[in-house]
Amino acid sequence: MMTLPNILTLSRIMALPLLAFFLWWPEWQLGYAIGFVLYGLIAITDFFDGYLARAQGTVSKLGIFLDPIADKIMVATVILVLTAQGYLRGPYVGDFHVIAGLIILMREIAVSGLREFLGGIQVSMPVSKLAKWKTAFQLVALAALIGGGAVHGQPCQVPGDACASVEQTWLHLIGLTTLWAAAVLTCITGWDYLRVGLKHMD
Repeated sequence: MMTLPNILTLSRIMALPLLAFFLWWPEWQLGYAIGFVLYGLIAITDFFDGYLARAQGTVSKLGIFLDPIADKIMVATVILVLTAQGYLRGPYVGDFHVIAGLIILMREIAVSGLREFLGGIQVSMPVSKLAKWKTAFQLVALAALIGGGAVHGQPCQVPGDACASVEQTWLHLIGLTTLWAAAVLTCITGWDYLRVGLKHMD
């Protein structure tokens, strides 16, 4: 059923290779600026596809299937590309920030598998308020990291190097901080979902 909300969802998925292209060259600040705008457009369509589907009464099985997949593919795409290009690197601890990205990806995979299992036994698992906060922190973190590439350029490659000062990389540091906040909430909400799932696995 190709309604407008479903078309918006599909457009988000189709735009991701283009987003990865603009983020592929870590020193290309213009590319990151374009990527930031594209990321913003993708996030906006994420809001409007669900809003329009509910407002128009056109919620479909295709939309229910595609929407969470589009979200997870977007998050995975951005985290993997930013990791590969050194944007999950910060002062003093270097690549340790990659752990936050790994936690988020592991949770997304685990919760998707859990939802599939519970769906098979006709058990729904609604999104909690804390999970919505996790998503908000996640979106802000990735936006800040991409925006940091547009404003500051590629992060320092040597932990503790002088060029990694707060004044020169403040947007990048905001991205790393909120990414860790999202990772912490990811652990909390992931455990909450797992507890619900375990009750149905006896």
